[in-house]
Amino acid sequence: MHKIVKLFTLLPLLALLITSCTPEEYMLGAVDVTPDELVEGIAFKIEHDANNPNIVYLKSLMGPEYTPVWSHPQGRSQDATVTLKIPFAGTYDVQFGVMTRGGVVYGDTVQFVVDDMYADFVSDPMWALLSGGSGQEKTWYLDLDAEALSRAFIGPLYFYGTNDSWFSVTEGIAVGGDSWNWNPDYKGNSWLMTAADFGSMTFSLKGGAFVSVNHLTIPARGIENGNYMIDTDNYTMRMQGASPLHDSGRDGVVIDWGDIKILSLTENTMQLGVLRDAVLSGEGACLLVYNYISKDYRDNWTPGETAEPEPQLPDGWQDDVSQTVSKSIKWVLSPTTPFNWANLDGSLMNVEWTSPETYADWTGFTAAAAAGYANFSLTLNSDDMSASYVAPDGTTEKGSFTLDEKGIYTFTGIKPNFVISGGWVTLTTTDENQWRITKIEKDASGNVTGMWVGKRDVEKPEYMVYHLVPQVGAAQVDPLAPWKKALVGKTLKPDVNWFIDWINFDFTGGWTTPTTFGTDYTTNGWVWNEMTRTIAESASLRFEADGAGIKVIFTQDVYDEAGGVIEAPRTVSGKVVIDPDKPSMKFEFPLVNYTGSAGAWLNTDNAKGANWTKALEQNEWIVVPHGGSSLASIDTDGLWLGIVANAVAGGDAKDELLIFHYVKAE
Repeated sequence: MHKIVKLFTLLPLLALLITSCTPEEYMLGAVDVTPDELVEGIAFKIEHDANNPNIVYLKSLMGPEYTPVWSHPQGRSQDATVTLKIPFAGTYDVQFGVMTRGGVVYGDTVQFVVDDMYADFVSDPMWALLSGGSGQEKTWYLDLDAEALSRAFIGPLYFYGTNDSWFSVTEGIAVGGDSWNWNPDYKGNSWLMTAADFGSMTFSLKGGAFVSVNHLTIPARGIENGNYMIDTDNYTMRMQGASPLHDSGRDGVVIDWGDIKILSLTENTMQLGVLRDAVLSGEGACLLVYNYISKDYRDNWTPGETAEPEPQLPDGWQDDVSQTVSKSIKWVLSPTTPFNWANLDGSLMNVEWTSPETYADWTGFTAAAAAGYANFSLTLNSDDMSASYVAPDGTTEKGSFTLDEKGIYTFTGIKPNFVISGGWVTLTTTDENQWRITKIEKDASGNVTGMWVGKRDVEKPEYMVYHLVPQVGAAQVDPLAPWKKALVGKTLKPDVNWFIDWINFDFTGGWTTPTTFGTDYTTNGWVWNEMTRTIAESASLRFEADGAGIKVIFTQDVYDEAGGVIEAPRTVSGKVVIDPDKPSMKFEFPLVNYTGSAGAWLNTDNAKGANWTKALEQNEWIVVPHGGSSLASIDTDGLWLGIVANAVAGGDAKDELLIFHYVKAE
């Protein structure tokens, strides 16, 4: 029952999410425009690269008060300058618009011509995975047949947040904003769509990029023949003249079936996401993610070859849950989010349950319910593998436990069992007296702040999960210990590939990616050019021990406004004061100065910091958990340092952080 309720309880939350600041937030033009004004050469221009005419630049000529809205062969964009890499000869359509107070206003569709094929643009492995490679074609099926069989996935359709993408689904990077997922199994949710032979979808690279889709369950569409283009940098696809294979029940809830996100793609499987329109569906905006399998996989599949998904725990998780500060850890049940249900991969089904007020009424859980289990505790000692269970009524049991490589606890001599809320929501173990760890939570310092343990349902592919939080006792711990461990002895440099991003005060949002910058000096030329990169490559922060604290040695080449060298290198050093609670790092000097480059306007200090939720001093930088980064993952994910770019408290129109990415020097 909770699954169906979950879908509807998501809707109010989604309505709020899609009205909040997102990477696609529009600036409203100060003056309305008409379609007649949005003409090529006046409002925008299309240019071919001088050295490679298969590279095409779309450039807005409108003022900064207008957010451009492009519809082009590789999808949709809202950047002032868009770079297209077109592999095939042909005539291509572009439509340019801007967001005004009255909504998006588009000009007429215009065209540009590409004369020759450029094979290097289809050399990316994604083209071969999708179509079989140059001169080949490949057929795909929706992963559900007339016998209600799904072969590779647990169902044909998943639901994701509007900010989710390849980066969050395939690479596991936290993208922030509207990011969540619900992956229903078809056996338990056959109401999703009627099992059928949905037809097939064939992508071809024979003389061009062509697609043919046979919609057997949507007669009005029938056989659609069109073309497609994929953006291998941003993992998107644009289909024209055809739509991806889908069910008839949702045919009318998507405005643009050709605007597609590629969320995953392998030799055998593919996930394509389209945006469900809030108005057309009446259910809120989200990504409808359709799951496909290749013809070869389907033809050669045999029952039992597909393994069930399992929770994926982070590296070193055994130490996380048993050897953090003390080898004896006292776990208690969260007073605000004590229980939920989870899919087999460990993802929570009811992501909107973030406080007692947000729990569904049918659970009976309220803030007052926490008092009923406040005395519960489970103390696990990894030294002697002993366990001590204290029930809410004070009854104590002593026993032991084991923990295997999959994260499964097995208890002996104790059996936790009590009602959490509603007279029926109960914390208990399985018949085998087991729990499985489905998720581990950490703070920005990499410290464990909680874990979800689950009891597998005997009939349905799901877990009922409980949220345990650690209490490690009253021993005094150096609050800077994880910072020293993460920083001392390391040199961090500005990341020239994922240079900067903009996010909300709650650390959600962001629109740049690990491939936004690099050697692309055109798309974001207002901040990133060759000189910006040159300065970034000259800069470094070296962290060293300084008694009980930390000091930093900062180096960079300094230029004047004309790009002339003033000092190369300039080196300063000083103590860095860390506040783990904010968390923040306060230096004794400003950081990288990009004068002489397109990024000359970038902040070197935190001038507006006093307007953040916790006041910051001028050279104090916020340590931001973005893109999966934390103190524990600096070696692989780097460190984000942020300043207040805009603040409502300071008279600005919105709250926004500008964040800079530093990565470990090789």
